[in-house]
Amino acid sequence: MPRAITAPFDSDVDLDLGSFLLRRRGAVCVAPRDLLPEPDPWTTRGLVALDADLARRGFLLTSQLRSALARLSPTRLAEVGDGLLVRIDHLLGADREHVPLFRRFPDAVPDHAQLFWTRQIRAFLLNQPRQPCSHCGRRGAEAGIGALAPCAHLLCAGCFDGLTADGRAEWCPTCGTPLSAGTYLPEDNRIGQRAALEFGGEQALRPLRLITADQVTAAMGEFDRLLARRTPLSPQDRDDLAALLAHAPADLPQRLPVRIPLREVKATVLAALLRRGGADALPVLAERIDTATDVLRLLWAWSGAEPDLLPGTARRLRLRGLSRPVRRGLLEIMEGLHPTALVEDLRRHRSAWLRAGELLHPYEHRRRVPNVTAAFVVLRGTDLRTHEVGREFAEPHAGPLRVVSAGERTRLGFTGFPGRVEALLAAGDTEGALRVLAHRPGELVRRLHHVLRVHATAAPGTPLAPGALDTVTAALARVAPGPLLGAYGALRGTRTAGERRLYFPRGTVSLAHAREDHGAVVPAALARPVVLAIETELLRRSGADGERYEVALLDEGLAELVAPFAERAAARTLVCVPRGSRQPLPAGERLRLFLHWMQPEGLRVDLDLSVALYDECWQFTGLCDYTNLVHGDRAAVHSGDYVSAPPPNGATEFVDLDLARLVAGGSRYAVVIVFSYNDVAFEQLTDAFTGFMDLGVTPSGSPHFHPRSVRQRLDLVGDAKVCVPMIVDMAARRYTWTDLNTGADGGFHSVYRHQAEVGALSRDVLAHFAPENRATLWDVALARAAACTDDVLVRGLDGRVRRWRRGAEESVGRFAARLRALRDEEPEPAPALSELLSGRRAFISLVDGDVPAPEQVSGTLYRLYPGPVDAAPEDLERLTAGDLVAGLAPGPPHVPVMRAGAD
Repeated sequence: MPRAITAPFDSDVDLDLGSFLLRRRGAVCVAPRDLLPEPDPWTTRGLVALDADLARRGFLLTSQLRSALARLSPTRLAEVGDGLLVRIDHLLGADREHVPLFRRFPDAVPDHAQLFWTRQIRAFLLNQPRQPCSHCGRRGAEAGIGALAPCAHLLCAGCFDGLTADGRAEWCPTCGTPLSAGTYLPEDNRIGQRAALEFGGEQALRPLRLITADQVTAAMGEFDRLLARRTPLSPQDRDDLAALLAHAPADLPQRLPVRIPLREVKATVLAALLRRGGADALPVLAERIDTATDVLRLLWAWSGAEPDLLPGTARRLRLRGLSRPVRRGLLEIMEGLHPTALVEDLRRHRSAWLRAGELLHPYEHRRRVPNVTAAFVVLRGTDLRTHEVGREFAEPHAGPLRVVSAGERTRLGFTGFPGRVEALLAAGDTEGALRVLAHRPGELVRRLHHVLRVHATAAPGTPLAPGALDTVTAALARVAPGPLLGAYGALRGTRTAGERRLYFPRGTVSLAHAREDHGAVVPAALARPVVLAIETELLRRSGADGERYEVALLDEGLAELVAPFAERAAARTLVCVPRGSRQPLPAGERLRLFLHWMQPEGLRVDLDLSVALYDECWQFTGLCDYTNLVHGDRAAVHSGDYVSAPPPNGATEFVDLDLARLVAGGSRYAVVIVFSYNDVAFEQLTDAFTGFMDLGVTPSGSPHFHPRSVRQRLDLVGDAKVCVPMIVDMAARRYTWTDLNTGADGGFHSVYRHQAEVGALSRDVLAHFAPENRATLWDVALARAAACTDDVLVRGLDGRVRRWRRGAEESVGRFAARLRALRDEEPEPAPALSELLSGRRAFISLVDGDVPAPEQVSGTLYRLYPGPVDAAPEDLERLTAGDLVAGLAPGPPHVPVMRAGAD
């Protein structure tokens, strides 16, 4: 079903709050009303089977969660356990081919369940000892992680010594099983050694946390954060919002904030209120609708479409009918708007409003809503001298909407804003252009690079005048985070004449286009004051809420995570890696790419998984696809070509890459491509996703698709037929997550025929997303840390932790400049993280959540990959990358008192 006509509340959207909590917070909700006074023996036996099933998927129950599950009835545990495994399989993409090992737990659990679980844990510890303690979350060789006998639950030496000192070392703190002889050392166990040889690879178990509340209460904690976002929501966030609205309590109107910044979100919420209350919701709608476009977005959301009003959706959308009171109420809301703004809004989305007019019937209420009627007359180009409605309306209503000529209709409602800006820029008057653009700060910041280009051409070697720089600074204070970060990346990078530039047109999918740019290069001396002004604004916004932290922990690897942009076109993924980010490959030598799809009844769909190989100069070196199943000395092997994927099982294709062999054979880059051979768009498929697995953690003899091995998956959606999910740099052992679609006019049936275009686009993508050319999460997190705390820890790429403290007389700008350059840190080594974070209010921003969970810590946490830090208490608020960027929302206008790096 096309995305434009997918209803936010239909069966295609996951409305399961359990999946929502698992995906966003790594937590499982157990309602207090379900808990028994004491653990049930049968439930305890069933938990062993659940432990084993979760370990096979790479997950671990924390001691708090396991203790809560033990107090469920056997039947309730079966429901919770089955549901949890199904959700995990769905997130990993394993629900099509893999089923839980023990489907009927706790009933009829095989006697070897305990042995199976024990062997799994022994294998983990032998092959990778850096597992998290299930009690405190610590990990690593220094923690002394071992497994208790006979239950095999993980415990660190510190926790075991503490239990011994308290006289509680006779029972497992996780499950309460009597212990036989303390911990066993895995290296002394031959059975475990054999299991480790079969297991292979390196992977840390991901802890699952406990939330002791009902799912609605726990999930609604995310509701306010989504409503407060000032950056476009990704498809996954939109699904989460739909799930929350579908399960929201009856007092939803009272829960809404005073202002919802993002208009698409506001339309979605208002459409939900309209579904619930019908005409009774009109007073709430009247309070929150302030433009005619808000009404149009509402109609789109009401009809089951995304309210982003992208071009082309009007032709595909079937508008849903409204009751007569609701139609009349919406027209009256529009009547209360300024007439000129009303006409301008209608003209901005002409084709969509022509469709909406057929639903609203404004001419039926022309005496009640004369301005709205006149606006539609102008929109449709009706001649008021001859049209009956026009004559009836025009006589008694004089003013700006009484028009009788086509020329006047064309000019009606327009101030000539774009024309004045272009005329001033053509004349080289950048100061005048900035004064005009100041009325629309977003437009000014988006065109800032263009304005500076014109200035560099018209007045070479001359800096911006102080007045012009003040105009720019005032606009920076009012613009949304997206344009602000976009201008920051565009101006601080090094540009060259004739360079290739990448463009992402607004749409439902992330189409990329590249071309040579022969415009003037903005000199660094001209851009530097604007870059400093942006850095100052980032610091001001980061500290505008007044929130303070005692300490901050940052990861230097954040510099390789691009700040999210164009999120409305991002695909749903297992790990929310922002488009353009570079990440290390798994430690093993072999990767397995996978593609799965299922076609609807009556439609044959042939998708193909291909890998194009290039050397370091981007010369084509080979191909692995349906035309060439084996590349080189089996360095790349394709599993075979399926030409259809009928339900219920669909079809799956694999490509195995031996990285060392490919590099030895002269290949450096591997471009992963998925395309529709018979030109069927992805949005018409019942299900389709792609991704990659780490074969190093796949047990021998396991199925071709093993859920524990999955490192990333991406859903194939939208009106696209070609997808490039990632580009692998095999020499550097890193991959760039691209999540791009390319045009397929005329068909894209052979990667070999398009090898030159694929190589050129891939080269342009890597250059475009170089860290110096884009704003990164390091920039966002650094500004937050420098503005909100005086004690900052930075974990370097080598794992070493260094410390920076702000001096008593040091400005925030200078402190941020030291952090940005990673210089002048504290001379003494930083204490252990557990000592610095425990019991304090902290801002933590990491790539890998592999630090131990601090005790009694509060504050905020962002991490890309899950890890032991997820076991931290609920006082540590979890953020996404979009939340970090949304925290840079503009505040009230201000007069800057300093620039970054100045006293």
